[in-house]
Amino acid sequence: MKKSILVLAVLSVFAFTSCKENAADKVSEENVAAAADRDAKAGELPVMTFAESEYDFGEIEGGTNVEHVFKFTNTGKAPLVIVDAKGSCGCTVPSYSKEPVAPGEEGELLVKFNGSGKNQVSKTVTVTANTAKGKETLVIKAFVNAKEGASPAGGAIQTK
Repeated sequence: MKKSILVLAVLSVFAFTSCKENAADKVSEENVAAAADRDAKAGELPVMTFAESEYDFGEIEGGTNVEHVFKFTNTGKAPLVIVDAKGSCGCTVPSYSKEPVAPGEEGELLVKFNGSGKNQVSKTVTVTANTAKGKETLVIKAFVNAKEGASPAGGAIQTK
């Protein structure tokens, strides 16, 4: 037992005395400068600034296909990449370029709506991008008139 304590004590002394090298002496100034530059650029994110975030198609007939182009500018300091864009339902279909938008450049997002529903309709498009917020929301609206020949009262059959 005394031998094992003695061996443990000798190993401990050896371990503590062998680590006399100063870790700060091993840090390269080049690595510090590269890390500082990398950290400074990490805060530079793209910013997606839309000319308008809401569009009203006005009054349309049911089943009429309409579309609108939302224009945006990358007002940030890094390339903007749209990762995804989804409509709130299948009647709203966005399409966009997969290419990065450089700082100061403009881009477009086309939103198609098939005129489904009736009366006042509001749909959203959620755009996922590499911005600080991560998601942007666009809104389209329309007043959809019922198709001619459609039965009144939501499809109920009226009899005389």
